Amino acid sequence: MKKILFLSLLPILALAVDPEVAKKNAEIFGFWTLIPPVVAIVLAFITKDVVLSLFIGVFSGTFLINVIDSNIFMTFIKGFTDIVKRIVGSLADSWNAGIVLQVLCIGGVVALITKMGGTKAVALWLSKKAKTGISAQISTWVMGLFVFFDDYANSLIVGPIMRPITDKFKVSREKLAFIIDATAAPIAGLAVISTWVGLEISLIKQGYELIGVTNVNAFSIFVETIPYRFYNLFMLFFIVCTAFMGREFAGMLKAERRARAGELHPRRGGALIENIEDKTLEPKENIKLQSSNAVVPLLVLIIGAFVSFYFSGLGSLEGEALQSAKAHPLTFHTFQATFGAADASVALFQSALLATVVAIFMAVYRKILTVREAIETWGKGWKTMITTIIILLLAWSLSSVIKELGTSRYLVDMLSHSTPKIVLPATIFMLGSFISFSTGTSYGTMGILMPLAIPLANAVGMYSGLEGDALHAYMIVSISAVLTGAIFGDHCSPISDTTILSSMGAGCNHIDHVQTQMPYALAVCAVSIFVGYFPTALGLSIWMVLPLGLLVTALVVRFIGQKV
Repeated sequence: MKKILFLSLLPILALAVDPEVAKKNAEIFGFWTLIPPVVAIVLAFITKDVVLSLFIGVFSGTFLINVIDSNIFMTFIKGFTDIVKRIVGSLADSWNAGIVLQVLCIGGVVALITKMGGTKAVALWLSKKAKTGISAQISTWVMGLFVFFDDYANSLIVGPIMRPITDKFKVSREKLAFIIDATAAPIAGLAVISTWVGLEISLIKQGYELIGVTNVNAFSIFVETIPYRFYNLFMLFFIVCTAFMGREFAGMLKAERRARAGELHPRRGGALIENIEDKTLEPKENIKLQSSNAVVPLLVLIIGAFVSFYFSGLGSLEGEALQSAKAHPLTFHTFQATFGAADASVALFQSALLATVVAIFMAVYRKILTVREAIETWGKGWKTMITTIIILLLAWSLSSVIKELGTSRYLVDMLSHSTPKIVLPATIFMLGSFISFSTGTSYGTMGILMPLAIPLANAVGMYSGLEGDALHAYMIVSISAVLTGAIFGDHCSPISDTTILSSMGAGCNHIDHVQTQMPYALAVCAVSIFVGYFPTALGLSIWMVLPLGLLVTALVVRFIGQKV
């Protein structure tokens, strides 16, 4: 009863979220602090709708924060209005606003360069290089790497271009769909410039704030996780191995042998790319296809981002660090210091806006689009990112609720002493996989899991005696487990949008694609866990783990796979 008496004080306490508020709420609510993330996870499994799941998860948290034992009706009202306040408050933050703008802006750039025919031109050039079945598969892979900036664009662009080429060399539609799908999300998740990076660095920043670290450079953390993205890296290498070795297994072996016999099309027919209603990513008709329409804006985006990072970080340096940077402006140490101090949200938005200006100028100058058409296309690109923005806003709100309720503190106190250090990264990876598989989205999984993973990894690492660089490395491994687990689950899920689009782009029956891809994804998943996350959790150097993982991946293809 004493705990219940404190509940009426919570709306007052919530006005200023500090460690003491989180501590008090954790003591008051105890187990009930887990309700918001658990509700979000359970509903994600049941409804397959991440937006709805996140919203109800946030509402369950605001309800607890504002609960009044004498008037349940007012609690519902205050809970709802609290959600609105948190969303508005998220957008009021300059960091969050920069993230939203750069995500939208990059979506616009993707739409522009695609409408100009730039991406298709590059794809056609690559397709002409294919002379054999092996080169056709590798060309598809290279094309997927080139379209690094967005997984949707990857799935929609690569398939229709390469389908005639792979058909010519009797590569099955299932294998084509697999290559498309296995490069789309994995490469977009790794790219430092993409429609994904804003979400990823934002969630990392929010997670560190939950452990009291407010001055962390989230972009730097993101870059540090790249070598630990085992599933992404091993899957990209797996594709190359199957192509060069000419070996397949499980359902893909049957599909490839069927294709070699001349039966190229799926048994049950497939939905073609033409059935996709959204034509945003199709080039304008009757235009001259030039690869420079894609290469130039993307180079401006990438180079502009590096320049923006440099000068943003330079403006933030002080004292000896600033003097050293001015004395030696182009050294590795200076780049490391400036990039570490840069405001990633602003830098990425600046580069995306500059790339937009260049792309619009090129479209108008080359008479591909009028100014009005170019701006409209850019706006349509923004629309493709709306779902991402919604997930971002709800993820930020969930993070703030978890922080205020003291969920992380309660979870840390409960599990930090009982969870073995070696087990946690793999556990995070598998939990992310289950959530992503059930929901069909990587974004939502990251939003749900990251606020829990970072505080827990920090607590488990500290309890295990880690400190300094060792603790930092352990945190990096755990963060990468969230990001890669989300992608693995999404890769396997039959309800994933990228899985569906890959099937359509390849002209492959969707179920055939899922069934043939699943064994490959599970094989790479096993390598990622046992050769990747377990050894690194024990402290083994990443530069030993990575070559070993690549070797094991190749051995899996060699000894499990059979000649087609």
